[in-house]
Amino acid sequence: MSDTAPGARVSFLAVDVGNTRLKWALYESAEPRAALLSHGAVFLETIDQLAEGSWKFLPRPTHMLGCVVAGEGVKRRVAGQIEDLWGIEPRWVISSARAGGVVNGYDHPNRLGADRWVALIGARQRALAVHASGAGGSATPPPALVVVVGTAVTVDALDANGRFMGGLILPGFGLMLRALEMGTAGLKAPTGEVVDFPTNTSDALMSGGAHAMAGAVERMHRRLLVHAAQQPLLLMSGGAAPKLASIIELPFETVDTLLFEGLLTLQTQRP
Repeated sequence: MSDTAPGARVSFLAVDVGNTRLKWALYESAEPRAALLSHGAVFLETIDQLAEGSWKFLPRPTHMLGCVVAGEGVKRRVAGQIEDLWGIEPRWVISSARAGGVVNGYDHPNRLGADRWVALIGARQRALAVHASGAGGSATPPPALVVVVGTAVTVDALDANGRFMGGLILPGFGLMLRALEMGTAGLKAPTGEVVDFPTNTSDALMSGGAHAMAGAVERMHRRLLVHAAQQPLLLMSGGAAPKLASIIELPFETVDTLLFEGLLTLQTQRP
């Protein structure tokens, strides 16, 4: 049941609270492919300033839906600002057995991270759009491999029927570097570059992490291809995706708005 009067203008605020940053997007309407009016990102250390900063002069959204992995304390700090600033009730995604055209194959569906769940739903909509356009040349939508590169890296497989088959979790660039610094002597080095044949410690550390992630993506892609007997759609998202995208030896698409697209889908299909 909608709480919006018939004919009223409906806008939608999507919020993704990760382990390091909060990302947000305001859409003109609460439906897939809605026009993006404004967006931004802040580090979690500064989220208490949103109401007096990035959000202060935004038009009031009619609805809000978000996903959060940063914990209850952070969620309360964000929710309080939304309530005080716009007087709307914040809603947060909880992973379920089925939603947005995706069936959750996790052993315990509600334990799947909300960000992974929402990204899978966004990916499924993209797979359906490819099929509808005829671009895939197949009788079914393509399977999808969903790679989100942030504080952690997730590599999740979605079959042609929209079933989440399972996925990998790896440490992101920062976590890998810190683990090496903590566990070894003499490896404290400034951030390097990803190169084919590193000749200094900084580049060796960065390139090692990038190639470890790329190897995981390429192995999972190969397994999904064998399972589905159809070329998977490889979608990459997340703040650190460009570092990994530069060395992936597979066709892929970078989709910065993938989680927002998943949130839009869930909002559209809300009873």
